[in-house]
Amino acid sequence: MTSGPDGYGFPAPLWRLIARRRPPLPRWRSPLRGPWLTSVLGLVLLAGLPVVIVTGLLSYVAYGPQLGGAIPGDVGLLHLPVFDWPTRPSWLYRLTQGLHVGLGLVLVPVVLAKLWSVVPKLFAWPPVRSLAQAAERLTLLLLVGSILFEIVTGVLNIQYDYAFGFGFYAAHYAGAWVFLGAFVAHVALKLPHALRGARSRSLRRELRTPLAATTPDADDGSGLVAEHPAPPTMSRRGALALVGGGALLVAGLTAGQTVGDAVRGTAFLLPRGRTTAGADGGPNDFPVNKTFAASRITVADVGPSWRLQLTGAGGRELDRAALAALEQHTARLPIACVEGWSTTEAWSGVRLRDLAALAGVPEPASAVVRSLEDGARAALTAGQVLDPDSLLALRVNGADLAPDHGFPARVVVPALPGVHCTKWVRSIEFRSI
Repeated sequence: MTSGPDGYGFPAPLWRLIARRRPPLPRWRSPLRGPWLTSVLGLVLLAGLPVVIVTGLLSYVAYGPQLGGAIPGDVGLLHLPVFDWPTRPSWLYRLTQGLHVGLGLVLVPVVLAKLWSVVPKLFAWPPVRSLAQAAERLTLLLLVGSILFEIVTGVLNIQYDYAFGFGFYAAHYAGAWVFLGAFVAHVALKLPHALRGARSRSLRRELRTPLAATTPDADDGSGLVAEHPAPPTMSRRGALALVGGGALLVAGLTAGQTVGDAVRGTAFLLPRGRTTAGADGGPNDFPVNKTFAASRITVADVGPSWRLQLTGAGGRELDRAALAALEQHTARLPIACVEGWSTTEAWSGVRLRDLAALAGVPEPASAVVRSLEDGARAALTAGQVLDPDSLLALRVNGADLAPDHGFPARVVVPALPGVHCTKWVRSIEFRSI
């Protein structure tokens, strides 16, 4: 009994039976599909996706899992080696999270084009011809499924639309690890093929080749080249221009939320940062993630009876007038949110290290900031408390904080994720151990 014609070890009669039983699957005829285009798109993703992966994992570290501040909390074996997130440069989290969200969106057209280029392999018949191919197809299934999952949930999170009905952060974090494992396996299996495919044609020559001179790739047995290609309706340079133009368009509709200032209005793909605390161009007219009304805090809670509770070796209670009477410090610092938007403003208030000294803990090991908003808290490392620009801010851009920006007081720390720059602060606990 001989093996099948492809040499995968199937007995010939069984192979012929399987081939004859082919279901009515689509037959792909584009002459652009082939090793070269797939390889070029794959190498672009190989350059960009690791940046998205690393910056996403750094965001988890920035949330302070060692202090119980990360979301999700208990990730079991998926925990990362943690370190104290630095406060310098002050724009660090703005850069890393801006890259994670912005570059992730920019690569979506490339991901879709790459999936288009390999779709014939997803419908190959028979679906599995050997154990090695079965393993390869499993990694491909995990790769495609996980990257689509990450894209869809990430985009919905940016839009503040949790239509999927489960916890975003835990699912997105777990999905990232599935994608990372599948990505590494896929690169290990396919990198030699990608390099060989990219060398099969000259990029410079393809960029000069018009539609009339576009020809299919030679069939190399990869399963990407159409058996009976149709006449081309687009050149390869046109396909690359379409994908590249789509990526540039997404960049133009995204970057404004991270860059800010005059180009913020162009950021149509990140609407969460468009809500401001005023539309008059005044000191508080900059983006806000959660409004005062959404916090469900009452006006009485932030009225004249408000007091800041300081706890440490000794307890202190300060009203806003007492805080304003302390030495004030002004720092121009960004606030960057996990959704990718950020803003830089001039904050004024009391240094956290001065408040730590008042609480009797001049060298705190950490601090816990609690808000009037139910359940809102943030844990800070020693370096974050002691940084000279870490503030309990009372004012912004020369004016009192608006209620939407955390009046009567909020925490602002260099390079800290925006969600931990706690608004409507109720108490700060400075810990010596």
